Amino acid sequence: MSNQPSPLSTWAQNIAPSPTLAVDAKAKALLAAGEDVCGFAAGEPDFDTPDHIKEAAAAALKSGKTKYAPTPGIQPLREAIAEDYAARLGLKVAPAQVIVSPGGKFSCYLSILAVCSPGDEVIIPAPYWVSYPEMVKLAGATPKFVLADDTTGFRLTPAQLEAAITPRTKLLILNSPSNPTGAVYTRAELEAIVEVALRHNLYIMSDEIYEHLLYDGAKHVSPATFSKEAGARTIIVSGFSKTYSMTGWRLGTTVAPASIAKAVAELQSQTSSNATTFAQYGALAALKEKEKTKAALDAMLVAFDRRRKFLHAELNKIAGVKCLLAQGAFYLFPNISSFGLNSSEFCDRLLDQQRVAAVFGSAFGADGYLRLSYATSDEIIKKGVERLASFCANLKK
Repeated sequence: MSNQPSPLSTWAQNIAPSPTLAVDAKAKALLAAGEDVCGFAAGEPDFDTPDHIKEAAAAALKSGKTKYAPTPGIQPLREAIAEDYAARLGLKVAPAQVIVSPGGKFSCYLSILAVCSPGDEVIIPAPYWVSYPEMVKLAGATPKFVLADDTTGFRLTPAQLEAAITPRTKLLILNSPSNPTGAVYTRAELEAIVEVALRHNLYIMSDEIYEHLLYDGAKHVSPATFSKEAGARTIIVSGFSKTYSMTGWRLGTTVAPASIAKAVAELQSQTSSNATTFAQYGALAALKEKEKTKAALDAMLVAFDRRRKFLHAELNKIAGVKCLLAQGAFYLFPNISSFGLNSSEFCDRLLDQQRVAAVFGSAFGADGYLRLSYATSDEIIKKGVERLASFCANLKK
């Protein structure tokens, strides 16, 4: 055996690649090879970015907005974001508390880096978005998972949180509406959780990237709005990817207490500098041209809602499948534990035998489930769920 040290760092050796991106890449490779694949893996809207947003970015590009911008974002955009939070949520923040980053994923990572040190613990309710644990590990902290399965509507309870807290706990990550389940916390549920977090002096990272994608009268609530104390301990991360169908633009946002916002900006200054300058002018148009933006979002929500209801009804017709009706985002998270396969094997066989791409629940810390994205066409959803039904019928034989 060689005694040569590994050329890779501890971080590089321990990081897990994104399973959602891996499944999507495999599905796209099969499509490129001419296979008829029904893809339910991608976490991005299948709509184009609205024209007025693209036109604003193109105009900025043409007018020479191609140089470095201030690290935390262009001032008009930071002001517009602060105004938006005040108007929608009654949350008064200064533009200096707003940081624009290259993607919501980077906003999450910098927020974790800003408050977590080696030895700290971070509570992550499962099912969770696949990147949270890896980000925590990259900060040198330890992820601690608490499973909130379909018996609690995929929502963490205050008692579960209380039981998971130790003297080393520094941060709680909340995500509502949720990826991968589409679960939405009520105000009362969040208030009860925040009360526990504040009593133990925890920070809360509230990932609100899906805040506008809501159905059945569900309302978005941010923990930062509950009290002055809650606002002082809450970091809101969001972005433009999901609401405005701008996934490739890479524009995330952080709204945080002033000292944390300053730390996020300083970390960003040494890692990525600013988010793409001309893209920020497109984001500014998304917030300023409200009527055009609302029309585009409303059209998207009509389609998502139709697909959500159809997919949910069809899944629950399949013997052995149980699925809750999500109130947010664009995912359903059906329970397939009755088939006796782990979720990874289930998804591998589903793709190989039926050419249906879904993400296995164990990627989200919840084996026995699948994540199906309905941010795809009605035709693909109909064909894909028929294939899933056929696959499940064969497993039951």
